[in-house]
Amino acid sequence: MRCDDPPAWAGARARTRDWAEIQERMLVPLYEAAYDRLGIGPGTRLLGLGCGSGLALLLAAARGAQVSGVDADESRLELARERLTPDGMPEHTRLVSGGLEDAVPGGAAFNVVTAFHPVGCVSTVEGLTASLTAAAGLAERGSAVVLGGWGPVERCATAGVLRVARRLTDPPGEHGAGWWPSSRDDLEELAERAGLRPDGSGRVACPFGYADPASAVRGLLSTGLFDPALAAAEQREVEKELAEALHPHQRADGTVWMPNVFRYLIARTR
Repeated sequence: MRCDDPPAWAGARARTRDWAEIQERMLVPLYEAAYDRLGIGPGTRLLGLGCGSGLALLLAAARGAQVSGVDADESRLELARERLTPDGMPEHTRLVSGGLEDAVPGGAAFNVVTAFHPVGCVSTVEGLTASLTAAAGLAERGSAVVLGGWGPVERCATAGVLRVARRLTDPPGEHGAGWWPSSRDDLEELAERAGLRPDGSGRVACPFGYADPASAVRGLLSTGLFDPALAAAEQREVEKELAEALHPHQRADGTVWMPNVFRYLIARTR
């Protein structure tokens, strides 16, 4: 590390803020499409796995749902608490980084579970399977479980940019910790592994739009998909490679625009 580089914790905290202020809103169409399909509202007791800084929970709470969230990143949870703990916050809201049992509101079973953070990094699949299995045990029988993922790679302009993370991380020909595109049945396979019953799916446009290339770099680095690359290479190198990959998506007015299609699966607990 160079002597003028910020400490690792400062970089992580900055990326947390970038996620909340730049990147997280890109997934709002995914959240809203799933909520509309399920009729989220009063009477919904929702558990968000990997809830991050809480935007999806906030949207559900605005519809009248009781919400709880779990995330391993305490800095993101701090932001979620800022969003969900103003005066008038429902007393049953839980935001925890510990075991799932700590998120149960007053002992009542959940009837909706969400795992919106898109499947796109193979190293997360095992942990997500275990979390889904545990969450299903805290939900009523037949409860909806929503899984989010990338759509077809040919319909996701951001896929080409995310390949930078893979190139900087994985040796040629190896399937390592970097980003890899989702395959057609990834969500169904994940649901089956977690003991869930697939019950419908949908697609929704989630374009990634940024005011300028610098904002795009900050937003994409905040996703966590570039963390292995940042561990394997200097941050300046990662940022340079990312900026070059974004160049074809920069418009004449300086903004960056990448159309994407995301997919969600509705599964049911048995």
